[in-house]
Amino acid sequence: MVRVEDAIVARLESHGYKFEILVDPDAIERIRKGNIDIENDLAMPEVYKDARKGEKASEESLKEAFKTTDIAQIVVDIVKKGQIQLTTEQRREMYDERRKQIVNIIAREGINPQTNTPHTPYRISQAMEEAKVKIDPFKSAEEQVQGVLKAIMPIIPIRFEKAKLAVKLVGDAYGKLYGELAKSGYITKEEWGKDGSWMGILEVPAGIQGDIIESLSRRGGDKVQIRVIK
Repeated sequence: MVRVEDAIVARLESHGYKFEILVDPDAIERIRKGNIDIENDLAMPEVYKDARKGEKASEESLKEAFKTTDIAQIVVDIVKKGQIQLTTEQRREMYDERRKQIVNIIAREGINPQTNTPHTPYRISQAMEEAKVKIDPFKSAEEQVQGVLKAIMPIIPIRFEKAKLAVKLVGDAYGKLYGELAKSGYITKEEWGKDGSWMGILEVPAGIQGDIIESLSRRGGDKVQIRVIK
């Protein structure tokens, strides 16, 4: 359960009533998607008309405004439709974290089509500054990536692209590296050779194909063979 001092107030005014909950700021995005853990996401499992004074909302007002007294459904409605009261520090932390997530996605997925090499996170961050990109701390990074791309493309050439790697693992390299392969991208095809080796096609974000090849080669040595499929 989030501590009261770490919780934020989510407020919704409806049907002439004011409803407030004390909620974990880190749970906001998840709750908006309808995934809620009442025990851990709320400082107190209550709906208030004034959280600061500890005045609870009446059952009658909840039924009138939400057509239910189910606290889980009510919390989701308040978070989706209401206002989130963040402190300045909380808002800055959420903003910085969301911005970092967006930069990392673009650095992983994107390449410079002029050089076929990835942009550094620093260059992407600079382009976002130049384009005066606005980040919504309450929306997921994935939801905002396309809008950010559209804003920075006039500043830096960038294109999202996938790379395909043909990988062959010999001997004990399969046991050592298959888990890393599966986490690095999407295995689109795999088969076993007559010599007992494993062969597969791995689809990965183009921006990190070099890092993946380096990591697999370092760990597998001469028991791993990798080539980029054009």
